[in-house]
Amino acid sequence: MALFTLPEARHELDRLRPVLDEIVALRADAAELSASLGSGEPTGLGGLPEFKAAQARLDDLMSAVQATGAELKGFAPLLVDFPSELDGVPVLLCWLEGDAGLDWYHRADLGFAGRRRLP
Repeated sequence: MALFTLPEARHELDRLRPVLDEIVALRADAAELSASLGSGEPTGLGGLPEFKAAQARLDDLMSAVQATGAELKGFAPLLVDFPSELDGVPVLLCWLEGDAGLDWYHRADLGFAGRRRLP
């Protein structure tokens, strides 16, 4: 597993922003389509073919995130971790949907509950 420096992770996050934005939009569409299919209430987004297409595109986008070496840890909300080291300690540089930038980390052994602001 490759480790990211903080500048590399920030650059990769910037590069991934359009992908992450598309995931958020498609996630909402897929949720609406799924609810519509379950209730029988029509939606302007379409039906089963559009739902299947949204699911397939989401799979592609999530694979694209993982292919960078980043770890997609959450879907709703999106949570992306970048493996790194801080003072010789294995950490995950942590971006949560809604964060302006990559300003958080947590030790690899603590998980999200140990999330702290980067020094």
